[in-house]
Amino acid sequence: MRRVVVDPEVPPRTADLFRRHASMLSRIRAGWSPEPPPPNSRLPGRFLNVGGGVAALFLVCLMFLADVGQLLFFMLALLVFVVFVGLLAAREPAEPETIEHELYREARWYEGRYLLPAEDFDYKAGQLLDRTQQAIDYILRSRVNAMGMLDSVRNSVMLPSQEWEIARLLTKLSTLRNEHHEFVYGGSTPEVAAAMAPLERALAASEAAVLARVEALERYAGHVADAERALRAHDQIEALRARLPRYEELLAESGADVFAVPEIGRLAEDAGHLEQALRDSVRSAHEAFRHLDGPPGGSPPSASGPSAGPHGPPDRGDGPPASSSHTPTDPFGFPPFPGDPAEEPPAR
Repeated sequence: MRRVVVDPEVPPRTADLFRRHASMLSRIRAGWSPEPPPPNSRLPGRFLNVGGGVAALFLVCLMFLADVGQLLFFMLALLVFVVFVGLLAAREPAEPETIEHELYREARWYEGRYLLPAEDFDYKAGQLLDRTQQAIDYILRSRVNAMGMLDSVRNSVMLPSQEWEIARLLTKLSTLRNEHHEFVYGGSTPEVAAAMAPLERALAASEAAVLARVEALERYAGHVADAERALRAHDQIEALRARLPRYEELLAESGADVFAVPEIGRLAEDAGHLEQALRDSVRSAHEAFRHLDGPPGGSPPSASGPSAGPHGPPDRGDGPPASSSHTPTDPFGFPPFPGDPAEEPPAR
């Protein structure tokens, strides 16, 4: 299901509020506004404090006209009571703001910085938005991303920004396509059709450029899926490797260990192959990630650029530098896998 696309600069709490109440945002955009909150029936603390002061002044006046001892005790007790009630009233929290009023206030404040799937995208743009959000969700929820095998910090910043930019371009494409179709359906002469041809080519070129961005995200998600499968197989092999001593003990006791040695060695070789496959899969994901950064000038990828090629993005070598906390023996800075041999220090 498509979600509301929010500018990454919007605070996370507000963005989450927008995504959870898409239908109410549509009503607000259509002109709906919530009912004003009811007036507060509680007496303010200041009013009670002022009332206590007036009552104390009145009692002081009576003190000069009546028995001083009893009246003074009564006055002090009443004054303490009034001040205590006033402090409680002043500290009593205000009534919480309703979801409707908070959403209405935030939607007005951040107008133009959120996009609604049901209103801002035509059918073709909605299909591309679906593909974009599915690819991004898969990457961010993957185990290899959570375990730090990918650049999880950069993913959390770059991928929402890509989603917003793609959605913003798709909204513009949807608006221009609708206007263009309405104009064409109204009828046009050959001269007008010839004048509209460059506009149609501009729309097609822009759509191809956005499609190239979506396909780059999908390639990245595909490499992450390969790494996920390799990681799952790696975990299974490690679980089998942990059971090997029990099998070796059983074979030694039964006298059949001579025949099992080659099989056990083959299992260890399979584990090594899977570890290498996992590293290769994560390497491919890193290359796809670097491709999403775009050219050095910051311009979006074009339809004829490397992003549209059938063999994936080329390695341009402009990826993020490896963190200093990574293991230096691994060229990609991955944490060592269980069972990896420790690197021997160089001989002097």
